[in-house]
Amino acid sequence: MLTIGELSRRTGVKVPTIRYYEQMGLIAPPERSEGNQRRYSRQERERLSFIKHARDLGLTIEAIKELLKLSAHPEKPCEQADRIAAAQLDLVRDKIEKLKRLESELERIANCCTGEYIKDCYVIRALANHELCDGEH
Repeated sequence: MLTIGELSRRTGVKVPTIRYYEQMGLIAPPERSEGNQRRYSRQERERLSFIKHARDLGLTIEAIKELLKLSAHPEKPCEQADRIAAAQLDLVRDKIEKLKRLESELERIANCCTGEYIKDCYVIRALANHELCDGEH
């Protein structure tokens, strides 16, 4: 059995986040020692690692709840899990496209600046006047 501190160290999930996941119902309330200290089993550590990995991939709490429910039924088809992953992939691709537009605009703004002083700085002017941008970003 692990204390909450040990669980945190082994999974890389901060203690307040573990408590938050308990409140959100992602992790069942743990057993308590005689001194009222939380005690976590190997299964709870594995579940927390699953949650952390899903969060690292950007999945929402709701998506993780659904995936955890699905994982409790290994005999069922995985099409719903596939849909959740595909939806997250679409979101990530949208973010990447937006980041590419931001990169391009920032590069353009930085390279357009030929001023020596702030009063002539294109970066400052472009940030103050959105019309100087090449497009939406």
